[in-house]
Amino acid sequence: MATRDLAIGMVLLLHTAVGGLGNFSLLYHYLFLYFTGYRLKPTDLIVNNLTVANISVLFSSGVSHTMSSFGWYHHLSDFGCRLIYYVRGVGRGVSIGTTCLLSVIQAITISPSNSRWAELKHKAPKYIVPLIFLYWILQLLVNVVFLIFLSSNLSHKNITNTKRFGYCSSVRHDETMDSLYAALLTSPDFLCFVLMLWASGSMVFILYRHKQRVQHMHRTHLFSQSSPESRATKTILLLVSTFVFLNTLSSIFHIALSILNNPNWFILNTTSVLSLSFPTVSPFLILSRDSTVSRVSFAWLRNVKSPSIMRIM
Repeated sequence: MATRDLAIGMVLLLHTAVGGLGNFSLLYHYLFLYFTGYRLKPTDLIVNNLTVANISVLFSSGVSHTMSSFGWYHHLSDFGCRLIYYVRGVGRGVSIGTTCLLSVIQAITISPSNSRWAELKHKAPKYIVPLIFLYWILQLLVNVVFLIFLSSNLSHKNITNTKRFGYCSSVRHDETMDSLYAALLTSPDFLCFVLMLWASGSMVFILYRHKQRVQHMHRTHLFSQSSPESRATKTILLLVSTFVFLNTLSSIFHIALSILNNPNWFILNTTSVLSLSFPTVSPFLILSRDSTVSRVSFAWLRNVKSPSIMRIM
């Protein structure tokens, strides 16, 4: 086994293990809150959906690419190859859409009462479940290309016009077809990036305007540094900033992977690492800024029937 393959295998294994621990911890945290009677916010459903999408990426892409780096992929069939890439593509797409939805909902939530979005404040939570469902359907349909064209490198099919993706390969098309496939896979991502940038800019502007208005006040108000809404907004801004940075790099490499006939070792493995970066980091960004992780747990242990504690993002 080459040293570089061992090194990248260890990196992928670390991402998968740490990311799995973080996402399952976050999922357990919300289940704990739900079953102990604490009122969850509408955005909590979005975060739970993000966690499920992250787990699907980590355990489809992370486990498979780690096995490939260590040379343990010799049993992978055509079905297994297609399923791994399909689940990873769907999970990655849903992760992007969920982060976009989270930022847009939070921007609407903190918008001033006299803004054009004021009417949506009470209506927005009703659209969360339908939007999540529709985006899952969209990603299941868009990523069907992986089920059609991918096959295992161990397949005995006599196909010479193929390009390899590590332990998988696909039928090689002309540049126009490859460009169309790349556009099909990345167009929902691009739209989500634009919406996230707009929502993030709106949240920064709202927080800045409010800070200017309350600088002379001694008591804290709705969006002061210690308010739940302010901390929730800053958490989402941090999450979105991290997401945009990591997934912009990931999207660039995914486009290169779609266009190039024979992607080299660096592009293949960098794409794998980048695809795992946000699912690994995001749960820790949320948990680190959620003060109820320890406070609610200790309160519940003291008295299960104690009054509900207001939780923050």
